[in-house]
Amino acid sequence: MPLTRSPLGAPLGAARRRTRDAVGALRTRRLGRLAIRPRVIAAAVVALLIPAGFALAPPPAPSDAALVDAYARAHAQELEAPALTAAEAPTVSRDTFTATAGIPTLAAHGTNYDFAKMILLFGGWPQTDDAVTAITRWLRQENYVDNWWNRNNPLNNGWGASGGTFMGGYPTLVEAARNAAEAIHTLPGYSGIRQALASGASSGEIENAIWYSSWATGHYAYGAHWSYAPVREVKAPASAWGL
Repeated sequence: MPLTRSPLGAPLGAARRRTRDAVGALRTRRLGRLAIRPRVIAAAVVALLIPAGFALAPPPAPSDAALVDAYARAHAQELEAPALTAAEAPTVSRDTFTATAGIPTLAAHGTNYDFAKMILLFGGWPQTDDAVTAITRWLRQENYVDNWWNRNNPLNNGWGASGGTFMGGYPTLVEAARNAAEAIHTLPGYSGIRQALASGASSGEIENAIWYSSWATGHYAYGAHWSYAPVREVKAPASAWGL
């Protein structure tokens, strides 16, 4: 017998088609999402790797100064020296120096003590206190203290003096000091004075050498006529020095 269609067939077919279309659309959307995800993931990985690459770059090499400083800090050493007692401490000796006045300075000051120092300076002898004391006493024995520059020949020296005798004189006291030193250096009868002055002898030894020399015929009574009283310092006129 011929088949007849049920009145419900058309609605059921439409429902099936709608269900099939919905499933297809859902699959398409899922596949699209799956196709996008790899690209998104790749972009994210690249974004993460770029800063990581910069972070992994090696730091600059340290300078030589930095290496030396680091080595010194790592190998620093300390040295503690024990304190020395006064007995253990080394003794340090230092030379002493004194300034010697020159001829112009002595002449400008201009006293009998300066004249004595000038004789020592011309003679190249040490300017000791003993030597100056002995010579100033010697000047007093030859002339009065208040007029010790008499005739510009305080020691009554005949060597190089005008007239060639001890009664003569010199143009200035500077020339008198120079000639006194030359006489002591040159004449054999004054060798004892020369040796005493050169050795830095005491005032008593220098005076003894003067007494026993041929400087004065009376030899100052070998000390009996010698005064040991302090000698006053007296300034000679500037003209006597040639100033």
